[in-house]
Amino acid sequence: MGNDLAAFAKENGVKYFMISYTDLFSGQRAKLVPAQAIADMQKDGAGFAGFATWLDLTPAHPDMLAVPDPDSVIQLPWKKDVAWVAATCVMDDKLVDQAPRNTLKRVIEEAARDGMHVKTGVEAEFFLISPDGSAISDQYDTASKPCYDQQAVMRRYDVIAEICDHMLALGWGPYQNDHEDANGQFEMNWTFDHALATADKHSFFKFMVKSIAEKHGLRATFMPKPFQGLTGNGCHAHISVWDETGRTNVFADNSEELGLSAKGRNFLGGIMKHASALAAITNPTVNSYKRINAPRTISGATWAPNTVTWTGNNRTHMVRVPGPGRFELRLPDGAANPYLLQAVIIAAGLDGIRSKADPGKRYDIDMYQFGHTVTDAPKLPLNLLDALREFDNDKSLKAALGEEFSSAYLKLKQQEWNSYASHFTQWERDHTLDI
Repeated sequence: MGNDLAAFAKENGVKYFMISYTDLFSGQRAKLVPAQAIADMQKDGAGFAGFATWLDLTPAHPDMLAVPDPDSVIQLPWKKDVAWVAATCVMDDKLVDQAPRNTLKRVIEEAARDGMHVKTGVEAEFFLISPDGSAISDQYDTASKPCYDQQAVMRRYDVIAEICDHMLALGWGPYQNDHEDANGQFEMNWTFDHALATADKHSFFKFMVKSIAEKHGLRATFMPKPFQGLTGNGCHAHISVWDETGRTNVFADNSEELGLSAKGRNFLGGIMKHASALAAITNPTVNSYKRINAPRTISGATWAPNTVTWTGNNRTHMVRVPGPGRFELRLPDGAANPYLLQAVIIAAGLDGIRSKADPGKRYDIDMYQFGHTVTDAPKLPLNLLDALREFDNDKSLKAALGEEFSSAYLKLKQQEWNSYASHFTQWERDHTLDI
């Protein structure tokens, strides 16, 4: 990609740029900048009041400048006179360390110093729902096992095909789209990439899916558990590590168990070691714990873990190794911040490699049926407060992600939990009014 956004605008007929950053709560923030002004913005950045978004800043802080990263620029396929570009957040000529994209870039650089280049793919599930959010958008999508339902996916062909067409045009290499395990739920897959590129694509994908859904009079949600009794929105991450050339997968070793090299096992060991703490990042909302600690859904399975276990090609565990040279982390959900998701995976894995962490016993049982027999593996947090406490107690993971980021994240998320805990619900009235 060229480095001159003004030239990009002239070559591609772009009239406006969305200079965008993602805050600690996954809010996507942007300013719409005319192409005539983009040269100055590329040099100096667009000014934001950081306190007005979910960052640990005050109204007294100076402007936070969002400096566009030209390597990330994407022309909106559905509105070609606009281009989206991810930004680097700066204040007083210094990087804002708590900004999620900055956090990820710092962790990537740390891994690169050890000769490791992490490549990932994500499976971002979402529901297409009514505009008011009260129901799924397809009244005929009522099967008890709706996964891969060809009639249901074709009734939403216009939305799914339009999104896939855009990914094809962008060169993302989309390769399959399906109706997922919940009524009204879909998943679209594209080719894995370097962690920062995957995070930028993930961020843009969420924006694109919501935009195309609105264009069709619908609403898209990545909420972890939007409907009781239905499977929640996961965001499974597939992880591999490559050498400096980017051509050799250092996780692949066919002489080892499941084709996972010693370095791959150590990286996995780091994920297992920090699992309960990293849940605060991969499952970042109150609602997240309605997914990973859910009772059996209408389809018969939640497809979400609740215990820190790993396996081979078996979807009932937190981590599965579906083939040589990679593994799938099934813990994250749709609310995961695209940048922090990648950052915490790399931070945990890097610690695992440096400490030569052992992932522990491999289980091949059906965890949904026989999970109660596993007594020597930690349970995942039951709620957001437990996850935040685990994260706060994990000194090495906090240090790896950066003390400024960790402090800001814990402070704002604790405030969010307190807000939830002080909220009165109808359940309380239904169960307590007559006591």
